Amino acid sequence: HVHGATPATLHIGVASPALATLHAAAQVNSSTFISACNPYSQECDAATNLAHQATLAAELRASGLVMIDGIGQHPSGTWPGEDSFLVLDLSLEAARALGIGHQQNAIVWCGPDAIPQLILLR
Repeated sequence: HVHGATPATLHIGVASPALATLHAAAQVNSSTFISACNPYSQECDAATNLAHQATLAAELRASGLVMIDGIGQHPSGTWPGEDSFLVLDLSLEAARALGIGHQQNAIVWCGPDAIPQLILLR
C-alpha cells in the first residue's frame, strides 16, 4: 500500500492506474517499492525494524531520491506488514543493488507500464 497524495495498492502483475498517474505527475518512468525491515526474512522487533528503515531513508535522502511512505503487506496476511517506501525514478539495476544492500530477499519494481514486478534478489 502506497500512502501520500496519490494512494495506491500495488498487486504483482496487475497494472496500477494510480501508479501510472503518479509516474506521469512526477515525470518518471519507474519506481521501486522497498523495505529494509526484517533482513533476509528474519523477523525483527519493532525498534530494530525502525532503525533499519531510518538507515534506508537516510540513504535515499542523501541520494536525492523521492520516496513515499507505504506498507508492504502480503494479501494472505501471514506475515506482518512492513514499513516501506515507494522510491521514484530508480532503475532496475539500482533498485536491485539497494535491496541487496539492505539484505532483502525481494523488491517490487515498476517500469513505464506501471505493472509491479516481484524481483527476487537471492
